[in-house]
This record gives sequence, structure tokens and C-alpha cells, in this order.
Amino acid sequence: MNDKKITVFKFFLLTVLAVSLKTYFAYYVDLSLGVKGLTQNLILLMNPYSLVALILSVFLLFKGKKAFWFIFTGGFLLTFLLYANVVYFRFFSDFITFSTLNQVSNVESMSGALWSSFKWYDFVYFIDTFVVLFMLIMRKQKFSTHSFKKKYVPVVMGVSISLFFLNLAFAETDRPELLTRTFDHKYLVKYLGPYNFTVYDGVQTIQNNQQKALANSDDLAEVQSYTKTKFAAPNGATFGIAKEKNVIKIHLESFQTFLINYKVNGQEVTPYLNSLAKGDKDFIYYDNFFHQTGQGKTSDSELTMDNSIYGLQQGSAYSLKGDNTYQSLPAIMHQKQNYSTSVMHGDYKTFWNRDQVYKHFGVDKFYDATYYDMSEKNLENLGLKDKEFFKESIPYLKQEKQPFYSHLITLTNHYPFTIDKEEATIDSPNTGNPTVDGYVQTARYLDEAVYEFVQDLKKEGLYDDSVILIYGDHYGISENHNKAMEKLLGEEITPSKFMDLQRTGLFLKVPGVQGKVDHTYASQVDVAPTLLHLLGIDAKPYVMFGTDLFSKAHNDTVTFRNGDFITPDYKSINGVFYSNKKNEPLTDEKEKAKAEEIKRHVEKELEMSDKLLNGDLLRFYENPEFKKIDPSKYQYTNGGVNK
Repeated sequence: MNDKKITVFKFFLLTVLAVSLKTYFAYYVDLSLGVKGLTQNLILLMNPYSLVALILSVFLLFKGKKAFWFIFTGGFLLTFLLYANVVYFRFFSDFITFSTLNQVSNVESMSGALWSSFKWYDFVYFIDTFVVLFMLIMRKQKFSTHSFKKKYVPVVMGVSISLFFLNLAFAETDRPELLTRTFDHKYLVKYLGPYNFTVYDGVQTIQNNQQKALANSDDLAEVQSYTKTKFAAPNGATFGIAKEKNVIKIHLESFQTFLINYKVNGQEVTPYLNSLAKGDKDFIYYDNFFHQTGQGKTSDSELTMDNSIYGLQQGSAYSLKGDNTYQSLPAIMHQKQNYSTSVMHGDYKTFWNRDQVYKHFGVDKFYDATYYDMSEKNLENLGLKDKEFFKESIPYLKQEKQPFYSHLITLTNHYPFTIDKEEATIDSPNTGNPTVDGYVQTARYLDEAVYEFVQDLKKEGLYDDSVILIYGDHYGISENHNKAMEKLLGEEITPSKFMDLQRTGLFLKVPGVQGKVDHTYASQVDVAPTLLHLLGIDAKPYVMFGTDLFSKAHNDTVTFRNGDFITPDYKSINGVFYSNKKNEPLTDEKEKAKAEEIKRHVEKELEMSDKLLNGDLLRFYENPEFKKIDPSKYQYTNGGVNK
């Protein structure tokens, strides 16, 4: 009778196998890891076992029923970690890090979007949990009370550790310097698995937290030396051409430029932006302008646009580095040309920790949801509908002391892209995917809202004498929806094509500068130095990683947060170099060498930016051109700042 019972060791093996099988299910059903070739598939099969077995083997030391319950609990927690990563990946195309746990305050605001990430088949991840729990409670006699011999536990642990190093050896063969030169979380999960990735991330988080305590002025000198070599001198024809002009930044939530000139059933999705993209007399359209966000998404784009530095490799700088010292665009403009500065947003001020971060950016006024009519009829998805938001923002703009800098952040075109039927003025493309279909309809709504806002600026006399920027903050459609995107666009979404889709566009109106279509390769990190030079403020004294778009020395390498890059000639995607013009992998060794050299510069750039943020290095910078911001002088209550 006893032989038929399940022993502790058998239960341990079954739990390891169950967790690993669920991990494989996630790999091939939910997680887009870009797995190619026999070696990578073998690594994928290998990587769940080591840490799962090592963790659960600890519970083999317990006696009797305790061992079963501890192993069961351990297996459940590992499953929960896996499933949490799956849901997070569906929404963010990334994996949970310890840094992102500091952003849980955002979950309530995004609950609707997260709810849309659940799938009907998700029960697969927990079906074994319910079966085993039932057996442990109701069929106790099926489990043996004999303990596993403790002298064999170190053997099991040793095998588990050996599996990890074998996994790492295979991974290093396919991807050298995986743990030292990889910025992309997908790489790490593909080669190490989600469980080892969590341990790796924990170590990285501890190291990053220590970095600030150990940082000194020598670290700043290294970063300054790097950014000085990148500095692009301003163009004499445009330097100061917009001095003391108002600056209005219109932030298009989740906008991607594949929408430009795209039609559904013969209807233009974005007719107003299309008119600007054709070389409008007022606007320069940068059609090769890319976002550079990481896990912080919208907050990353704000950070980069206003500071010319990159977001963090893990988590959002707004949540993790909100109390850093910054030399932000609004603060520089205020100090150099007495600009009044403001941000307007139809969500509440604590979202993304904005009410704290803006104080460190030196933003005078923050018009959050409390300044708008947040009646139910005006709300959709995360907050205030864009048309209502723009309409209610006009009076605030009119009362700003000129010259002013105002940053307006839209919301409606945000995942999961919902809109009332009566406000959807374009037919659904009917891809069968509600995310992609909704995206097209909310993008049309956004386009109409921007058009109405620009007309209101003209009516109120705020258009002609203002620099106006219109830009997308980050992608809206993740690679989880590639099949629907292929149906929408009528072409295969290869890794190279997916990179092309990271264009978010920049429309720039500068009084006195003729509009046109500009094919310059550019990105969000370039905006701050460009604006400063247009205003006649030299960007050289400030630590900035971007270069002036009008400068003859503009750097046209676009660096992505995961370490990929794109230039007019080359692309680097997951370690593979492509010809940008042919969209084919490079075969010529000289071309590969050129791309490899660019890759080294990209990695250095991200390393320097991370060092700056993680070490809060600007606190050491005694810049004669900039007075450090005192955040205690800014309180966003009763209409703005109390000084």
C-alpha cells in the first residue's frame, strides 16, 4: 500500500515539472522572446529548472506533511510570479522588476487597462494548483509520511546549481557577455528564464541603490566628458530665432506614425496630422523621429524630452529617482529668460509621482485633474477625454504670464483604447483584435482633438507667436498584437518592421522657420538641446545626451533603451545587424564592423546615462549657468506654486 503513495521526492519532481511546463506554455503562447534556432530553443527548455528545483529542494529538509505543504506553497508562489509577468508583459511588453513594484500606486488608475490583459485560457496556469490543493486536503492518505533523507538534499541542490551554470554556459555561447552588456529584459528572460531573471534583477537593484551612496564628483566628470564630446554646435541661422517665444508641447498619448496617411475603408485615420505631415507651411515634420522609452513609458518620454537623458533600464525614473537633482528644460528656460512654466494633464497629480517630480524639474504650475471638470460624461479610460481637456486648458494658457512653457498631456488614445460609439467617427478596421481596432478609433478622436485645440490657439492669439511641438510619447501597439497589425497593414511584422513602427513623429512649428518634411533621424533625447538653441540658450553648459536637430553636427544614431539602435544605414535588433535600407541582415564584414562600432557607442551612452541617474550625479555639478532647484518652494495647490 505504501509503495502506491506519493513520496515527498516524487511530489517535488512533479511540482518542478508542473511549474516548468507552465513556463513553456507562457514562452510559446504569451511571451514574445524572439527565439530562433536550435540552440535558443534548447536554452528555453533548460532554463526554468535550475532555480525552481533549487528553491523547492529547500523544503525537502522538512518532515512529513510540512514538506508537501511547503513544496506546494513554493510552487504556487513561482506560478504566481510567472503569471504576474505574463499579465504585465501583455500590457507593457516587459517583465516585472523590483523597481516596478514601486509603481503599484499607478495600478488603481490603470485597472481597466490591466483587466483587458486577462485571457480566457489563463486557468491553465493554475489548474494544477487547484487539483493538488484538493488532494492535499481531501486525499491525505495518498501522500507518504516518510521524510526525504536529508543527506541527499545537498545533492539535489548541487544538481540544480549545475543546471544553472550549464544553462549560463549555453547562453554565453549564443550571447556573449549576457550579464554585463545586455540592456534588454527579453534577452535575459529568453536565456535565463523568468525566475533567474528575478534574482538577477534583485542583485542589479541592490547595486543601483548602492551606486548613489558611493557616487562622487569624479563620476560626474566622466559623464560630462562624454556628453561634451557629443555636443553639436548650434546652427547660426536658427540659434535664437525663437527667443522668448511661448513654447507649447502637445503630447500625443501612444501615437505611432504608421497612422499617418493610413486609411480605413477609404477614410484617413488622422486627417489633420496628415495635413501637417505633407509639409505644412508652418510645421516641420520629422518622419524619422523615434521614442526611447523603457518601463516608464509616458513618464520616460517626459523625462527624456525635458532633460535629454534616458529613462532607467528597470522601472520608472519618476518613481525611483523623483528626488534627484535635475537641470530640466523648464527650469533652464525660467532662469535664463524668465519663462513661466506649467504642465496640464487630465489625471490626478500623484500618478507617476508627477506631483513630486515636477518640483524637482522646477515646474511652476501643475494643472491636474482637480482643475478640470471630471464629471462622468467627460471621462474615458484613464481620465479626462482629450477634447474636453484641450477646451478647458485654453483659459489656463491665456492666464499664463508670457513667455510661457506649457506641456499638455493627452489621455484618450491609451490602452485598452476604448471610446463611446457616438464619438467614434471612423469605422473599425475589423481586424478581430479589439486593441488594434480601438486604437484606430481613439487615434481619430485624438487627431480631431488636436485640430480643435490648434484652432482655439489661433482664435485666442496664442498660435502665431508660439513654438509648438506635437509628438508621440511611445508605441501604442505592442508586439503581442503583431498578427492583428499584419492584417491591418497588409505585411509581415518582422523584428526589423517592428522597429520601424517605433516612430512616433515630431511636428515642430517655429515662428520664422518654413515648414517642410525633414527625414533626419532623431529621437526624444534631441528635443531639449534643440529647443534651447532655438531660444538662444547655449546647451553646452548642461549635461545632455541629445544633439540639436538643426545643427550640422547632429548625431543621427537613435539609441533605444534596450540597447538596440537605428541609423540611416543600419539597425541593431536583438544583437543582429541589419541594413536599414534593405531590411536584411548584414553579410559584409566591413559593414558589420561599422555597426559593431556604433553598438559600442550606444552601450556607452546608456551606461553614462544610467550612471548619471543612479548616482544622482547632478547634485555635484556647480554649474555657473544654473542655480540648483529647491523643490520645497513648489507646492501644487490652489492654482499653482507657493514661493
